[in-house]
Amino acid sequence: MRMTKSTASCLAAAPLILSGLWIGSAQAVEVRDVLANYADIALAGYQDSLTTARALDAAIDDLIANPSEGTLDAARAAWIAARAPYQQTEVFRFGNAIVDDWEGRVNAWPLDEGLIDYVDATYGTESDANPLYTVNVIANRTLIIDGEEVDASELTPAFLQDVLQEAGEVEANVATGYHAIEFLLWGQDLNGTGPGAGMRPATDYDPANCTGGNCDRRAAYLKAASSLLVSDLEEMVGNWQADGGAAREALDADAQAGIASILTGMGSLSYGELAGERMKLGLLLHDPEEEQDCFSDNTFNSHYFDTLGIRNVYAGHYRRIDGSIVDGPAVRDLIAARDADLADEISAKLDVTVLAMAAMRARGEAIEAYDQMIGEQNPEGNAAVQAAIDGLIDQTRSIERAIAVLDLGAIDLEGSDSLDSPDVVFQ
Repeated sequence: MRMTKSTASCLAAAPLILSGLWIGSAQAVEVRDVLANYADIALAGYQDSLTTARALDAAIDDLIANPSEGTLDAARAAWIAARAPYQQTEVFRFGNAIVDDWEGRVNAWPLDEGLIDYVDATYGTESDANPLYTVNVIANRTLIIDGEEVDASELTPAFLQDVLQEAGEVEANVATGYHAIEFLLWGQDLNGTGPGAGMRPATDYDPANCTGGNCDRRAAYLKAASSLLVSDLEEMVGNWQADGGAAREALDADAQAGIASILTGMGSLSYGELAGERMKLGLLLHDPEEEQDCFSDNTFNSHYFDTLGIRNVYAGHYRRIDGSIVDGPAVRDLIAARDADLADEISAKLDVTVLAMAAMRARGEAIEAYDQMIGEQNPEGNAAVQAAIDGLIDQTRSIERAIAVLDLGAIDLEGSDSLDSPDVVFQ
């Protein structure tokens, strides 16, 4: 973990919260309006995530009812579409405990896919860290978890969430969420840093022409995971409702803590999570297993939308999937009231990072996937990824300055060994 340091020199220079106003050198900004717009953007983002998850669920119903390469491709396209709004909500993590406590149910990674289904022989047969490394619940109606026999005959949402998710207290036992669904739609990507994503055939869901065995149970697992994703997102939409939403109420309970939550989410996602764990680690190791959407090769999109989400929150501006706009007072206004140059600097740096991510995304769409970009002996691909990392690091430094300017005290931003102590990565 990294600790930021406040550099506010004296109380007289620091802005104060008085009667709901943020008092700065230039103007007064309604803090409650900033927090309300931030919450409105969260609500809209999770509503869009729910809408696209329901579309994914419907596409999965079609795949199960009529297994074909066409219905499988449609389900895959629906999964990719669902990632775009969800990734823009990740900026609400870190600073909002309700989101952090929930997030592992929907977006945990990496996962030991052998927990769920069949895997290639190159995956291996056991792991010292995970007794359930290749348990393959789809093929087995009973499991041994922590020495106890468990009935796995019914692959229901409750079983996935309450029994299988992080079974044995192993974080890599990811049984639910986007990435479990991703694996079930694409299968393993066995191409290393070569071209190509997972190639699961549609016949894995066709009882009449079954490949991979247990096609009925695979379909049941996929449907359970999809239904659970929808219900989890329904829960988070409820948490951000204007009338009684728990996340919104927690934000409103303390105005200064609410503003700190915004900057904590921006800085932690920028630095330790995205620049570090999701990007620099894989680049250092040149390891395709360290890409987030590793089965679908969709990682360049997910990273782009994460970065867009950071800028959305800073600017107080979010474009919904229907084209409508949520817009209002933002943390940028609070910073500008105290230091207009810093507010402009952060805006400019966020734009630079988004452009670097857009260039990486364009490369992913036209030239090579993200796992190829981070491969060895690929200087151009490595440089495209590093440019985005550099932008994320640079914008974090300015976010840290904003924390000091707003006199928010010491805030823990997420760190990463890959950025702070890269030698540790190779030990």
